[in-house]
Amino acid sequence: MPELPEVETVRRQLAAALPGRTVVDVDVRLARTVQNATPEELAAFVRGRAFAGVGRRGKYLLLPLQPRREGGAGDEPEQLVVHLRMTGRLTVAGAREAADPYTRVVFVLDDGRELRFADVRTFGTIHLCGPGRPAPRGLQELGPEPLDDAFTPDVLAAALRGRRAPVKAVLLDQRCVAGVGNIYADEALFAAGIHPGRAAASLTAEETALLHAALRQVLEKAIAFGGTTIRDYVNGNGAPGGFQRCLQVYGRAGEPCPHCGEPIARLRLAGRGTHFCPRCQR
Repeated sequence: MPELPEVETVRRQLAAALPGRTVVDVDVRLARTVQNATPEELAAFVRGRAFAGVGRRGKYLLLPLQPRREGGAGDEPEQLVVHLRMTGRLTVAGAREAADPYTRVVFVLDDGRELRFADVRTFGTIHLCGPGRPAPRGLQELGPEPLDDAFTPDVLAAALRGRRAPVKAVLLDQRCVAGVGNIYADEALFAAGIHPGRAAASLTAEETALLHAALRQVLEKAIAFGGTTIRDYVNGNGAPGGFQRCLQVYGRAGEPCPHCGEPIARLRLAGRGTHFCPRCQR
């Protein structure tokens, strides 16, 4: 947490605020947030440069910077790569708005606003990427985006093929499917009627197609609701998501299944709490 829908929601909101804005100053309040550079190097990297856009890959936010010189667009792009991890927040706020007490890095913008990275548990990271500064290994190894047209049932079947691990564990493997985490794996498996502990390779072609469709539908609906706020997540404007009101099984252990009334069960799979209906997901 945050997962693909939350990060995509933040991306969309930052994309409406950041492109074209120039960084005039940087305040690094927790040096280890910047993983591959010193605070001084980060400042030199971004000061005086404008954001060229806002992208996303899996659970990573990508903040490309405009080239330093004319004609530099063909060079390896320079960008900030942000991973929110468990409690990270990336928001744009007015300079006079009260800052989160857990703010770790502040980028002062030329219009008087600030791009603030806050993180209670300090697991979130910022990387500088460009010539001589490779992208984080996790970003380089990401699997397909589940909402891309190229992600077909056959692509999902290939990820599951030959895997004896539980199907939920495969969904959580970012090398197999990018951006899916605990919440949406549980919700998609419930929607597809598949027990999360099933061996991935045991799914039939029909079940794989059902899971593929359920995964996309759940993610798209979660994005439409602005993501899920369980504890810490807020969007790029500092507001919580709304998909928590739509959860069918996640976090509902002991409550009745919305389909059959059987109490939702909880077990531990792939090191994560896992929620499912014992009757609907045999």
